[in-house]
Amino acid sequence: MTEISIPNGDVAIAIETRAVSASLGGQEVLHGISLALPQARWTSIVGPNGAGKSTLLKVLAGLLPHSGEVALLGRPLADWRGRERAQQLSWLGQNESSADDLTVYDVAMLGRLPHQVWLAPASRADHAAVERALRATQAWDWRERPLGQLSGGERQRVLLARALAVEAQVLLMDEPLANLDPPHQTDWLLSVRALVAEGKTVISVLHEISLALQADALVVMAQGRVMHQGGCADAATHRALEQVFGQRIAVHQLAGQWVALPRI
Repeated sequence: MTEISIPNGDVAIAIETRAVSASLGGQEVLHGISLALPQARWTSIVGPNGAGKSTLLKVLAGLLPHSGEVALLGRPLADWRGRERAQQLSWLGQNESSADDLTVYDVAMLGRLPHQVWLAPASRADHAAVERALRATQAWDWRERPLGQLSGGERQRVLLARALAVEAQVLLMDEPLANLDPPHQTDWLLSVRALVAEGKTVISVLHEISLALQADALVVMAQGRVMHQGGCADAATHRALEQVFGQRIAVHQLAGQWVALPRI
């Protein structure tokens, strides 16, 4: 049974959907999704392959046509002008690319485009935001290196810096931990926690269930539907996770943290 926990009226909502459906290649992959994702929280979207997680995130970002309603910070997404929305909503997608001859610094500076006047040079605020983002992802020391010289994990850290440099109120990240080793996954978690402490909202799609369980809340999906929305420490959330993965994982508490382990 689907379990949806809608935040109460005292909680500010970052993104809300009502009866959202979407199709890819003529096949409906999202079916009537209604969600309310609170501000200043980290929400992770999880579920098995083909559940519709990335498709939902693209709908939230305004990157895919859909039926139903999507609102960003209390306003219909369609009512936001492009530049205005890009200042408030930052996107990091899967398998993102950039020109290999661009330097790390220039790639991160692309995140400042929504704040810049056409053809105007970067401002002091732009340079400061880029430095903060590159330092947060530990990419500052190779800021002059071309992107093409980096490993997959290093490139991912630069693309994350580009998303952080926007300094948006809402960040959408699809598989942001791809190619990152465990220490840099930890760095990402710390960065997310710092963003939330600043009042920012992070919505991520993660395959790493144990890392997703470090979020404030989970949205559990299967077959293009939301099966559950709730806190990461809630027993009902753990049951929903185990169910959508066919009881092949079990959620346990280990060293004070919730983790998902194979059920043997």
